[in-house]
Amino acid sequence: MRGEGAVPDDALRRTVRTVAILNLAYFGVEAVVALAIGSVSLFADSVDFLEDAAVNLLILAALGWSLRARSTAGLAMAGILLVPGLATLWTAWEAFGSPVAPDPVALTLTGAGALLVNGTCALMLARVRGHGGSLSRAAFLSARNDVLANVAIVAAGLATAATLSPWPDLVVGLGILAMNLDAAKEVYEAAMDERRTLDDD
Repeated sequence: MRGEGAVPDDALRRTVRTVAILNLAYFGVEAVVALAIGSVSLFADSVDFLEDAAVNLLILAALGWSLRARSTAGLAMAGILLVPGLATLWTAWEAFGSPVAPDPVALTLTGAGALLVNGTCALMLARVRGHGGSLSRAAFLSARNDVLANVAIVAAGLATAATLSPWPDLVVGLGILAMNLDAAKEVYEAAMDERRTLDDD
């Protein structure tokens, strides 16, 4: 049995290690730009990059665990996926008090860079999402949602350039919140399915 699972686990281990490094690197880039231009969507997305790095590092640590332990980690992961949403709520609340449009060029270019990084990560994780149970599912769903969020950020940057309004950035930030809530729900359900399978055996 170990021989059958070794190759997939090795592939998953290499993938999540690379994805964690990429996410940590771009977290620093996006956080600096977000703070410099006062962007709600970029700030929310930068926190999401940090969360993704944590998710993949946890997967890396959990690969040697039993299925029951992995399902427990999956339940914890569902909670971790909520963190970017909470950060988004806080920054959006502050922005509502004094709405100022972020620099559209910096917003668009930084969002495009995030799209490139997350698109690469999503493609890598799609190849191994069938291994690792709810944990690998958490990583893939998070990366997939990030790609959608980054497309929206680029669109918000273009809309901001056209209107000089702060609202596209705010709306996208709240959209990132909604996607993270949905991802957390899916990961929770996958982990609970694993737990029920174990209880039935």
